[in-house]
Amino acid sequence: MFPDLAGAAAAQEQPFVRLRDITRTVRLPDNSELHILGGIDLDVRRGDHLSIVGRSGSGKSTLLNILGMLDLPTTGSIEFGGVPVETMGGNQRAVLRGAAVGFIFQQFNLLAERTALENVMTPLLYAKGSAFWRREKLAAEMLERVGLGNRLREKPQRLSGGEQQRVAIARALVRGPRLILADEPTGALDIVTGQSVMGLLADVAAESGAALITITHDPNVAALAHSHYLLENGHLRPGAVAAA
Repeated sequence: MFPDLAGAAAAQEQPFVRLRDITRTVRLPDNSELHILGGIDLDVRRGDHLSIVGRSGSGKSTLLNILGMLDLPTTGSIEFGGVPVETMGGNQRAVLRGAAVGFIFQQFNLLAERTALENVMTPLLYAKGSAFWRREKLAAEMLERVGLGNRLREKPQRLSGGEQQRVAIARALVRGPRLILADEPTGALDIVTGQSVMGLLADVAAESGAALITITHDPNVAALAHSHYLLENGHLRPGAVAAA
């Protein structure tokens, strides 16, 4: 059974992503165990904007990988559209991830020899139906939406850091994901550009009704979210965030 994300997301009171008692443990070379996450619960609804703050090594990226179905928890359950992710095969998770989750990282991860338009078109090469055949038009429209309509044919080296991150945002959003995961999205940008990029990301996510989760150590970025969480010693709890 494939999860009906559209139906689940339409009912805002019902979370379409649900984490329950998530743990993540890895075995080290000396055969000891490292406990990264312990007993995490989280509900994500359509239109949510959450920030998760934590120090380096607190498990933020591990949690993001689990939310994005790049990794599975050691114990606990994560559900998309009411269907437990652990019951899906690897191919099914990959298809769902490609269709429903957009990733934005600190390093822009753009293809150096491809233009901005070609970079944004890349996810649509795996789309089906009209999205595949209309990929160039959809990519151009998304770049226009993030303010780069006049930079379609430029390669990354001819773009500023803020422009490259805007291309990365357009690439993450071009398939209309239900969930956007941003991992330190402003870490490679100066403060002013970072604030501008985050404001843009939040606005575009809100317009599309997608949920946005920002993983960061920057209180200024975290403060832009509607709900705030602190990840500490592998445990997640609500916490107030004040901009510096």
